[in-house]
Amino acid sequence: MADTLSLPPQVSPPALALSPALPHQIGGGTVWAFPVVPGEDGVLLGPGADEAGEALGVDLLAAAEAARATGATGQVTVVPVASDDVDLVLLVGVGASTTTDLRRAGAALARSVKDRDSVVTTIPAIAPAGGLGAFVVGAMLGSFGFHWRSSGPREQPVARIVLAGIPDSGAHEDADDELARAIALGGAGWRARTLATVPSNLKTPDWLAQQATEIAGKAGLDVTVWDEERLTAEGFGGILAVGGGSVHPPRLVRLDYTPRDADRRTPTVVLVGKGITFDTGGLDIKPPEGMLTMKRDMSGGAAVLATMAALGDVGCPVRVVGLVPAAENAVSGSSMRPGDVITHWGGRTSEVNNTDAEGRLVLADAMAYAVSELSPAVLVDVATLTGAMKVALGQWTGGFFANDEGVAARLAAAAEASGEPLWRMPLVRDYEEKVLGKVADGDNAAGGPGSITAALYLQHFAGDVPWGHVDFASAAEAPTDRHEWTTGPTGFGARLLLSWLGSDDPLQGIAPKGTKR
Repeated sequence: MADTLSLPPQVSPPALALSPALPHQIGGGTVWAFPVVPGEDGVLLGPGADEAGEALGVDLLAAAEAARATGATGQVTVVPVASDDVDLVLLVGVGASTTTDLRRAGAALARSVKDRDSVVTTIPAIAPAGGLGAFVVGAMLGSFGFHWRSSGPREQPVARIVLAGIPDSGAHEDADDELARAIALGGAGWRARTLATVPSNLKTPDWLAQQATEIAGKAGLDVTVWDEERLTAEGFGGILAVGGGSVHPPRLVRLDYTPRDADRRTPTVVLVGKGITFDTGGLDIKPPEGMLTMKRDMSGGAAVLATMAALGDVGCPVRVVGLVPAAENAVSGSSMRPGDVITHWGGRTSEVNNTDAEGRLVLADAMAYAVSELSPAVLVDVATLTGAMKVALGQWTGGFFANDEGVAARLAAAAEASGEPLWRMPLVRDYEEKVLGKVADGDNAAGGPGSITAALYLQHFAGDVPWGHVDFASAAEAPTDRHEWTTGPTGFGARLLLSWLGSDDPLQGIAPKGTKR
């Protein structure tokens, strides 16, 4: 059935441009937007607001005060105007003007100007270092949309956003580079969100592998895809077991990025992303409400694919290999059973005591392959792995584990920079005996504390490599629009990974393989 389907054309992010001019000096902008900053004696308006008010014959500060604008982050005050030059003025609160405030202001503005031709704004003109880029990411992701309607999308993102009042000197000397990097980050988040939102009657493991191949062609990456025959021949027992119940056979995708100036001493980072294209739970079947969001159970894989596509755009200085083990966890006569023992790549065995704990089985294969065959300096896996993480951290924060303090520091810094928040969780050795199988090396369903025992299970496949495990089941689905998140799959992880890998020295502080950490 999937072969007869095709994804309809989707909306695109806004085009973005910089200008040193103020909004009233720029033609073609149907909406002007200015920042509102809280002050001791009321609110203040940002650059260009006085000049715009004079040109329009409107006291914009008085309009803000009349509307009781406070300058709170993302608060939007609408000022209708009668002018041949502009249809609408928006006054957008920026709070304390931090990068987080700017990101959220960008998203609020984007939601307010959907179905418009263009908006010219000076909000980024007051941004701190990194704030212009944060505003752009927020504006892009706040514009996100996905549809499969016969009549087309219900609304379109604003076609163009001009960042006004941005000179090419002083505090904004590197604005062009910051804009380009932000477009790469926002675009990666958009791509990950799109992949996670595609329905699973189209999004089979093979379809996901085809998307990876297209990404590789456009981004100049090397690509390898294992089909079910090759997976069988090479012993990827976890991927085969999880995908064995589906009419859509599993795949393993490998993408390779090499920086332009790489040589034999350039280290390799391996990313592994869980690619479960739909998760019924298998024979330990989920309740109906538990399946409603399971088309996005490949969000870790989506984050890895989106990251790989943008590594060149952010100037990543190390080699990166992205692995996505893709399978559909379905119910049939050939599904894996509770009590089955599977043999992973490399020989370690697992007893399947819960078929709904399938993500760690496919990750284990890919991690074992990576450690043995790719000699990684760092290994990081990303996955919507455990409902326990949502219990622990709630709706908007992902969890991570690390066996190396340098890896932990890099992930924590990337979370802060990207706006994709993480909280470090402990690898508690006292629970290690829980993940040991009774008849096999490991038990895939060790029980509570569920996110910790899942991480301990995976740690066996990381060997002596510095390793991080990101479990963002808690942040993979937005129940409502909130800041740059739009209702549905969040695309979490791509901005996080790119913020880390696009830094000057992604391996700073990380211990060499095999040393004590």
